Amino acid sequence: MDIYEFAKMLNGREYFNEITGEEEKLAKGLGFVVVFGQSDDLCELRGAIDDEIGCYDEKTIYLSEDGLFDQCEHGNECNDCKLFRAALSQFKNIKAVWCCQDYFSWTYETDIPHATFDIFDGEEPYCRGIVFDLNNLEGEK
Repeated sequence: MDIYEFAKMLNGREYFNEITGEEEKLAKGLGFVVVFGQSDDLCELRGAIDDEIGCYDEKTIYLSEDGLFDQCEHGNECNDCKLFRAALSQFKNIKAVWCCQDYFSWTYETDIPHATFDIFDGEEPYCRGIVFDLNNLEGEK
């Protein structure tokens, strides 16, 4: 199974039923990361990375094949530090964007090769999630 087949399996799901526990295990075994939004402030990562990140309004998430980059306690204040910016340049990123594209509450911008899937809240589009292969990030820097 590739990321496109995995995304196709998730496409059209309902909000709060985005991925099953069995699918999370499958994604983990394949090295895939599934990214989607919940509420107005959360980015969910499932599979090879299992985490939840506060992303109120918008946030850039940094990661490598080893997992998420854990930003320091000063948050965005560190972006003014040359050493911090240099460290971040070694990571890939995903920008979580709130309410900006095609009537979706959540979308994601990244140059990581990925497949997309759509989540709905009833009849309304809610989130355009992504699936990517964590094993392929090493050569992507």
